[in-house]
Amino acid sequence: MEDILNYHKDPLPEYFKYFHLRVDARWKLSITTHLKITAALRQLPYGDTPNLFDEYLQMSERTSRESLMHFCKCIIDLYKDEYMREPTMKDIKRLYEAHEDIHGLPRMMGSINCMHWAWGRCPVAWKGQFTRGDHKVPTIMLEAVASYDNWIWHAFFGVAGSNNDLNVLNASNLFNSMLNEETEDIPFTVNGVKYKRGYYLADGIYPWWASFVKAFSNANDEKRKYFLKKQSAARKDVERTFGILQGRWHILQQPAKAYSVNVMKQMMYTCIILHNIIVEDNGFALTENDWVYEPVHNMQTTWIERCETYRRRTKELRDRVVHEGLRSDLVEHVWANRETSESETESD
Repeated sequence: MEDILNYHKDPLPEYFKYFHLRVDARWKLSITTHLKITAALRQLPYGDTPNLFDEYLQMSERTSRESLMHFCKCIIDLYKDEYMREPTMKDIKRLYEAHEDIHGLPRMMGSINCMHWAWGRCPVAWKGQFTRGDHKVPTIMLEAVASYDNWIWHAFFGVAGSNNDLNVLNASNLFNSMLNEETEDIPFTVNGVKYKRGYYLADGIYPWWASFVKAFSNANDEKRKYFLKKQSAARKDVERTFGILQGRWHILQQPAKAYSVNVMKQMMYTCIILHNIIVEDNGFALTENDWVYEPVHNMQTTWIERCETYRRRTKELRDRVVHEGLRSDLVEHVWANRETSESETESD
């Protein structure tokens, strides 16, 4: 509340002005900032309907609904740059070390997967394109990357259509910074082979790209079976994060009551930002709170250079040979270190 009231920008957006105490034409004070934020915070974690506050807070259904919408916009403006940022070089190094200690997988950045949010108030004209065969109601998918501490490092929500994980990946901005050479590569060596950047754990629907490590569909020897067990256990990080996100914000468990995709997107991103804030406040975050905004300066000036960089990076990203080589080297690395990890588990 203090951050919302102390936000200064010229001109001040209307959704920030909404929470300031005002006087109407009858010289009566409007509903206080406390009550408006309370109404918003009752709807997000408990999934309460807007018309529930007519007696509890003496607030109309319209005011409580507007409080939630404006609150989500304020949270995104205030905290998105910090709590929905891409990992910095320090963050990546800490994630590498933590995931190797916990899961035994070197240079793992996180796990990627998708989650559905049912859309109860989807307009009739749009129901066909937002309904899949395995979901009887219209849904919109969230693509997320999470680490062991349940911190969500990447979130992409709001793609129209009856999508699956692969369609959402092709539309998301997960690899934009890498394709445009706006981030530095952190090379690493596993099983004596050098690779340019880290990877994400993914399930079987994801493509055979160099930045993904998928499980084996037919593990026919002891090495692959052991790696399959380790990979499946580590990939539960993102599934656990989805469970915590939905359990903490019950509005995501219920069919959305919004009529617009943009409103649903603002609610989803607000829940993710508040989720990351809670992870940090509880002291569970793997990375330290030393983030400083540093604008990215791309030294390429011509359009031809940018196109050539994008083409070269796209070829590197979608290299199946690198994907298979990395997975094979990880199998050997995990198998070679199995005795150490098993002895540590028994001692714990």
